[in-house]
Amino acid sequence: MSLIGARLKRPDDPRLLTGRGRYVDDLVLPRMAHVAVVRSPHAHAHLTGVDVDAARRAPGVVGVLTGPEAARLCKPYRGILLHYRGMKTGAMLPLAVDRVRYVGEPVVAVAATDPAAAADAAARVRVTYAPLPPVLDPDAALAPDAPLIHPELGDNLIYATRLAAGDAAGELARADRVWRRTFVSGRHTGVPLEPRGLVADYEPATRALTVWMSTQVPHMMQAVLSELFGLPEHRVRVVAPDVGGSFGIKIHVYQDDMAAVALAIALGRPVKFVATRRESFLADIHARDQRIEIELGARADGTLTAMRAAITAAVGPYSAYPRSSVVEGGQVLRLLPGPYRLRHYDGSLRVVAQTKGITSQYRAVGHPIAAAVTEAMLDLAARDLGLDPLELRRRNLVRPDEFPYTSVTGNVYDSGSYVAALERLAAAAGYADLRRWQAEARRAGRCVGVGVACFLDTTGPGAQFYGIGGAPIAGQEGTTVRLEPSGAVTVLTGVTEQGQGTRTALAQIVAEELGVPLDAVTVLCGDTAVVPYGGGTWASRGMPIGGSATLLAARALAERVRRAAAALLEAHPDDVELADGAARVRGTGRGLGYAELAR
Repeated sequence: MSLIGARLKRPDDPRLLTGRGRYVDDLVLPRMAHVAVVRSPHAHAHLTGVDVDAARRAPGVVGVLTGPEAARLCKPYRGILLHYRGMKTGAMLPLAVDRVRYVGEPVVAVAATDPAAAADAAARVRVTYAPLPPVLDPDAALAPDAPLIHPELGDNLIYATRLAAGDAAGELARADRVWRRTFVSGRHTGVPLEPRGLVADYEPATRALTVWMSTQVPHMMQAVLSELFGLPEHRVRVVAPDVGGSFGIKIHVYQDDMAAVALAIALGRPVKFVATRRESFLADIHARDQRIEIELGARADGTLTAMRAAITAAVGPYSAYPRSSVVEGGQVLRLLPGPYRLRHYDGSLRVVAQTKGITSQYRAVGHPIAAAVTEAMLDLAARDLGLDPLELRRRNLVRPDEFPYTSVTGNVYDSGSYVAALERLAAAAGYADLRRWQAEARRAGRCVGVGVACFLDTTGPGAQFYGIGGAPIAGQEGTTVRLEPSGAVTVLTGVTEQGQGTRTALAQIVAEELGVPLDAVTVLCGDTAVVPYGGGTWASRGMPIGGSATLLAARALAERVRRAAAALLEAHPDDVELADGAARVRGTGRGLGYAELAR
């Protein structure tokens, strides 16, 4: 039986389900201090005074860090991607200096011998503020007399762009029908079971920094910490132990995390910072605070002719580092035409600063907004034209003979069966029966809806996605597959596990290629000192890129095993089969177990 696609129990599950996982908050190191963070209660204010004397004298306190002190240890950083021409943003530091720009922005970090002592000492910090006008509405933020969140930038516009192809204005004027709507998407955040957290340990004698971190991207964090704290990259080790969910929340650089690392360096001893749920809601990346004004034109037969859209994305006071806060709006801009044969498009995007929490990439970046807006417009068109919503989509989906297809926004769809997929969905759902049932229910006075939606999901991005912008984010992935002297197999991979079954999936690939039982394969990930360099896990890249690297590595090892076995068994490599943990010559009784070969 092939292991690929088989329904298997995940080897990690018994350990995790019985409470034997090892998360950041489970780590205890000698002399470890615990960090509490003092945060701004204001959306926008000058810092007029920060008094930490009482906190320094509090029982159990081993260190207190203010904004200016943190700034001497950590470089300022800006989430700018170079290919977004004209983009600008203010610089971030671990702790606020002179001004706070959102509720929850870190101001002071306190380290003490236990969490309660740290929290008590943090309560003794006295911060005085001179409130400034908050800048909440993006339109108000762009007004000529708007308060400037970063005065040195001259305005509150982080980025603006336009993407146009064809003649959208002309086609909208010629369309039989045009629909105009405004959609508003409220901000929200991901809520993984395990909040963000880290343990940082700095050894002054060797300038070596080790950070155990609940992260999706260990190698990115290694590069970031090296750059921001002026340490040689090979002296920075990042370890992602068990990670209790992420959803894109744990791919960013957070001010409080950097403050904790700065404290570890300043104190020369381990420190632990684990965000509370309240802190997570305040300081974790938010997302999807957007307004989309859209026009859609169509002929009387339902053929879509043109689309025009104006997107305003409100992203908080800073562009997130290092992935920026522009990508989500840019994704909506490119994805609005969806999987449809639309050849005339005019879209604009404004990314606006505001004094709210920072927004950036979060699960399915931009896709839910774009799909919701476009599909709602198609439903509106179907209703007004008297067409079935599924039929309207069928008439406009990219057809099989049109692949590879370049969308009006420049996305290249190399292959697909969009129409066939829609037909299969209709058959599986019993769509005609659902519509009859819906009609009967409505005649009986019950409100019953039947929804149909199509969307495209862009996954597994490579180096061109972030590398072009200069961000320290790898597009490639590395995997090493090693045959141990015992005959077992070890896989070292740059992709990470956050509960989605990555280890099991990679083990299936290797076990299938090498002909060994699944329990003979051990997958190690998340430690920059052990695994090959890689981009980590985000945007569903784990299997398309990490899985492909693992497949290639497993095949290379399988070929070496065949050649070694062929030499020892005096056979041709093409006649050697790999199965049941052994290499055997086809059609004979001769063979060698992997343990014999490896020794």
